[in-house]
Amino acid sequence: MPSIYQQVLGSDFERLHPKIQERFSFGSEDRIASIGSGIMDEIWGGRFYTIPFLYIGTWRRIMFPESGTNIPFTIENYAYLDSFGRETVSWVRTFESRKRRRFDAYMIYSESRGRIVDYLGSHQHLAVDLDVSVDDRGGIRIRSGAQRFYEGWLAFSFPLFFSGVAEVCEWYDDEAKKFRIQVEVTNRTWGRLFGYRGSFDVAFKQMNELDVPDHIRPLREERRE
Repeated sequence: MPSIYQQVLGSDFERLHPKIQERFSFGSEDRIASIGSGIMDEIWGGRFYTIPFLYIGTWRRIMFPESGTNIPFTIENYAYLDSFGRETVSWVRTFESRKRRRFDAYMIYSESRGRIVDYLGSHQHLAVDLDVSVDDRGGIRIRSGAQRFYEGWLAFSFPLFFSGVAEVCEWYDDEAKKFRIQVEVTNRTWGRLFGYRGSFDVAFKQMNELDVPDHIRPLREERRE
C-alpha cells in the first residue's frame, strides 16, 4: 500500500531525493519506524507578547517557549493504524533544552478532503489541512492551512488570528550526508511565533504491530477530519 505521502504527491513523489523517498515511503504494513537524532542549530521564539501562547502550547505538546542553540533532539516517525483503522504517521519531536519539551503531530491521508490532515498535540484537539509539495532540492515542503478544533460536542474552525501558519522543509544534504529540517510558524498579526532549524541522522527500525511505544501514541484520538 502506498504511504500517505505517496498518495498525496502522486507522480511528484519520484522527484524527491532518494533519501527523502526512503523516509516517506513506508506504511504500517511495512513494519518500519524512522528514528532521527541530531542537533537543532537554533530554536527561536517570537516577541515577548507571543510567550503566553507558547506556554499554552506546552499543555498539549504543540509549542513551547524555550529557545537556544545546539540543542539535541529526536524525531520519531512510526507508521501504524489508529483506533479508527486509519493509516497514521507519528511526528514526535523531543527537544533536550533546559526543560525537555515535545512537539507531537499525527498525520493521516483524508480521502474526503483529498489531502493529509495533521492532528496536533497529545489530545489531537487541532486538525490541520496540509499542502505537501517537492522543493528544488528534492526535499519535502509541508505548509499548514485551515484548522479545526474538536473536543467532545464542540467543533469549530479555529481562527488563524489565534494560531499560526507552519511551513516545514526537510531535505537531504549530500555533502554533509545528513537530513536537514527547518520549521517556521508565523501569524499575520503577531509575526514570527516559533521555529527551529537543524540536522539529523536516521536509523530505520524493524517492528511488529506491538512495537509502537506507549509514549508515541496520543492520549486521545479524534475521528473527525
